[in-house]
Order: sequence, then structure tokens, then C-alpha cells
Amino acid sequence: MSGASWFTLFFTIRMPRMPAGKPGTGLAMEVSLAIPAGVVVNQVNGATVADWTVKGGLLTVRLLDPVATDLSFVVQGESRLPADGDIAVPLVRVPAAEREIGGVAISVLGAGEIEKHQMRGLEPGDISDLADIVGGHESPSTVAFRLRPGGGTDLRSLNISVKRYTPQAVLIANIEEARYRVLAAEDGLFLIEARYAIRNNQRSFLKVTLPKGATIWSASVAGKSVRPGVAEGAAVLLPLEKGRAGEDAPTFAVRLTYLQPVDPWLKTAIARLDLPALDLPISRTGVELYHSPRFRVEPRPGAFRVESDPGVFAEALQSSRGISGGMEKAGYAAKAPPPAMAPPAAAATSPAPIGPDDTTGKTTQFRMLIDRYRNEGGGRTVSGALPIDVSFPMMGPSLFMAAELTAELSTPSIDLSVHRVR
Repeated sequence: MSGASWFTLFFTIRMPRMPAGKPGTGLAMEVSLAIPAGVVVNQVNGATVADWTVKGGLLTVRLLDPVATDLSFVVQGESRLPADGDIAVPLVRVPAAEREIGGVAISVLGAGEIEKHQMRGLEPGDISDLADIVGGHESPSTVAFRLRPGGGTDLRSLNISVKRYTPQAVLIANIEEARYRVLAAEDGLFLIEARYAIRNNQRSFLKVTLPKGATIWSASVAGKSVRPGVAEGAAVLLPLEKGRAGEDAPTFAVRLTYLQPVDPWLKTAIARLDLPALDLPISRTGVELYHSPRFRVEPRPGAFRVESDPGVFAEALQSSRGISGGMEKAGYAAKAPPPAMAPPAAAATSPAPIGPDDTTGKTTQFRMLIDRYRNEGGGRTVSGALPIDVSFPMMGPSLFMAAELTAELSTPSIDLSVHRVR
């Protein structure tokens, strides 16, 4: 939104089933959409669309053939809206629909952000659910909302407040520090943990292009597990947190663990370690490489140099949320669990038998816990594989390599000379 507002609507309409014994009913030759005032429809595309007209606030889409099942088409248009301040977002509706579902994504073009919003008939959504649509129209500031299931005539409204900034004073996004931990296996596998300290004002996604053949194991943003979105090629999209405008925006940690196949190590070989390509510039990069003690590994001349590890610079990576779990390198010792407390004297004696009243009380408490769990979870289910947290094992000899000022969309790589010594 920057003076003029453009929108693209993706509709999938499911027709009611044809009643038995009544052939010809349940077929639709046209679909009507309610267009808000001030909205101009420019194009309607679809395989079954024959023609369309706008009259009296209604968009009528005529079809080539009668449709009795599913119907899909795309509506493109624009509307003149304020560049900042309070804005009423125009929502296109299907009045004849028995149930409307879907989402709304709003992008602010230029130096600005959405400060607050008021909605009715909608609720905040996850922008990654609309990544396939928003990906082609990516903007630094994007928010998403989800339609609550309801009829086409139910009340829905969305009002947002947009704040603009001077472009010269805005740092959109930057990776303050990137840290990689690499566990190299002799049989041709790299287990890599990538951690990024990101300072972000407006960006909604971090686009990560993984090396060829890499498989993601886990991902987290600010300590919370997330399910990455899929972009073109081997790229994935990770949702980002948005901080305050200006250079004082706080950093937060993004963590990614993946498995990368490489050529097996021989007695003497040149191995290549490719790191992910990011769509943000990186101020400094550190790589910890752990390998088998049967090999001697030396980096070849390049962008990375060998030095002693000075430790993590970024505050977001120093906190417990930005650092993975797993065994500590020194001794690989894990903390022993605290000793069990001795039972109280009263518990040492044989317990009294549970009567009917006691059993009823325990059953009631158990049911209260179940009801509390359902209420706090909102009664929602998650489809697909749940995000998992993978602890990174640090074992074997290691070396540390560093580099500075990595440009966005570039693919950092390290060539390694590998020699078998045992």
C-alpha cells in the first residue's frame, strides 16, 4: 500500500451437491461477488471463465459450461487508499456462499509498517500459509489474517494503521552474525547447524537456498520451532520477527539444522563445504568444523581463514534460546539428574485404601485437566509433520574458520584438503 492499492484474489468455490432425483439442479452458470466501493476490477482469469461484468457493486462471472463441483478463478483489481494512517481494507465477498474460508495478506510498500489492526470476522494468521501466493509479490512488510468460517453475508471488516518512515533512516534487515557447526562423517554426510542473529524492521521472510540435496531436520525462530515454507528451487522461507524501526532494532536468533550429502572422504581428497545462500547480507560468519580423528583437514585459500574462535559476538546467539542443546565438548559430560527426594514419614507407611469418594474425586480432577488442555489448545489440530528440535553433537577434533561481509544471495563455500592419517 503506497497511495494506490493492488489486490489479487484467488477463489475456489465448491458447489452444493446435486439432489438425488432432480437432474439439472445444483448447476451454476455464473457466480456473483460483492465488490466494495472504490475498488476497480481489472481482470478475471480462469479456465472456465467466459465473461465478466461489474454493475451496481456486483461482479458477475459467467462460465463456459455449467459447473456442479469445484470452480477456481483469479480476480485482479486496484483501489485508491491513503498512504498512511487508518485504512479500511476492502474485502471482496461471495454473498451466496454458505461458508467462506481463506486468508488475507497485506503488504506495505516502501518504508513503513503496520502498527495495529482491528478486525471482525477474521483472526491473525500465519504468513507461511500464504507463501505460495505472497512469494511472487514479496514486500518487506507483510501480515496475514485468516477468515473465520461463516456465511457470505456475515459481518467482516479489517482496519489497519500504517506508519511511514524516512527511507534513509530505515535499516530493513541484516544478519549481524552467522554461526555454523558442521559434523563431517567419513561416509559422505554433513550434519550442519546454522544460527543467524538477525536485526529486522520490515522483512516477513528469510529466504534460504540450501545446498544441492540438503534435507531440513529442524528450524526455529527466536527459540520457537517453525515449519519452513517452500519457495522456488531448493529454497525455503522462514518467518521473521519484526523489531522497532531504526538501527536500534533488537536481534533475534534463527536456527536451521539440515543434512547434506557429499562425496565420501578418501585417503587424500579435496572436499567442498557449501553453505546456504541467504537473501540478506551477513556482517560476519564463523564456521566450526568437527571431523573424524582419522583425518587431517586443512582449508584451502579462499574467503574463509583459520583462526582461534573468539566466541559469539551477537547477543541473540549468546542467550540460551539461540544456542542448541546437546553434549558439551569438554568431556561430553551431561548433568546428572538430581537425586530423588526421600518419601515423607507418612508415605513410608502403607497407604490407606481408596474409598469410592476418593476415586470419584480423582476422576473429577482428571476430567478437569483434560478440559483445561482442550480449552488452552483452542480445539485445533495441526496437519503434517510437527517441527522437531535436534540437538547438535560436538565430537572429534575441530577447527574454526571466519569471514566477513558476505553479500546477499551469494553462496559461501570452503574447499578442504583431506588426508587420511590413521
